[in-house]
Amino acid sequence: MSPTVLTIVKAVVVVVFNLALVAAMIYLERKILARMQHRVGPVKVGPHGLLQPIADIVKLILKEDVTPRGADRVIFTLAPIVAGTLGFLGYAPIPFGEDGWEVTRLNVGLLYVLMISSLMVYGVVLGGWASNSKYSLLGGLRSSAQMISYELGLGLSVLGVVMVSGSLDLRTIAEGQATGWNILNPALWLSFLVFSVCAYAEINRVPFDLPEAESELVAGYHTEYSSTKFALFFLAEYAGLATMSAVAVTLFFGGWHGLGLVDLDRLPPWLQWYKVVAPTAIFFSKQLVLMLSAIWVRGTLPRLRYDQLMDFGWKVMVPVAGCNLVVVAISYAVVNRWF
Repeated sequence: MSPTVLTIVKAVVVVVFNLALVAAMIYLERKILARMQHRVGPVKVGPHGLLQPIADIVKLILKEDVTPRGADRVIFTLAPIVAGTLGFLGYAPIPFGEDGWEVTRLNVGLLYVLMISSLMVYGVVLGGWASNSKYSLLGGLRSSAQMISYELGLGLSVLGVVMVSGSLDLRTIAEGQATGWNILNPALWLSFLVFSVCAYAEINRVPFDLPEAESELVAGYHTEYSSTKFALFFLAEYAGLATMSAVAVTLFFGGWHGLGLVDLDRLPPWLQWYKVVAPTAIFFSKQLVLMLSAIWVRGTLPRLRYDQLMDFGWKVMVPVAGCNLVVVAISYAVVNRWF
């Protein structure tokens, strides 16, 4: 099989898997939040409501696609497509298994992921501006300011990992954790915390969902969207969550590496297939745990006020990330010099 065809096949597999993951996360989020709030959640469609995500997708597709009077029709249509597409593009260089188990390998894969996460705001801003609605416009403006505020903290938080691994290649970073995950390095604990907070802000998750803010802006940037266009915005949010969780697994939790509980090289011949499946299963298990933690955060924390959001980004996240980078640099230099 030619490299081009192989890349296309891997891209299709990753997209299909993430679509299934998004559907599963929607179901789990509704069920878990319902339990946390002493409700039942979806129970009508399918056993235990398992087919509810499929029913929601069918409902959205069959709904009337409305374009507001006065809206810029071209940009109004392109905005959700841009958001949905960028939500999946960020997954391309993330390694989820042994050598070759990624869509494409880039020696600057981390920079690529950060670039895609920055571009995702364009879909939100364009959708808010093109809707010809004050609520949508305010949501789009909030999203752009929020991205600028937290992108800096996000970038500073990953520099410590880059410093320790000596590479921007995500596979190299993951392979460097074969004997010990970065999260077990005390100097990188704060880096992970800052990364998690800034990642939630990047993808507009609670408590940083100010661009939507139903109690203030109706539904924010997608107030005027319906049918498939709304579904694409909805898909982009969960795809962004999946991508950021996968990046966190790669940077801090050893990627596809376990904790050495099972020596895969000493498995009997009839279990050799497990050597191929196990690393990928380990990776996606870690990713699922981080995605479930986002649901826990949503059910626990209230939404911030907008001034609190901006103050927290500039007065807390950026200084903390900068100071943490200095600590990581000093500790790394001391370890290399004396040990």
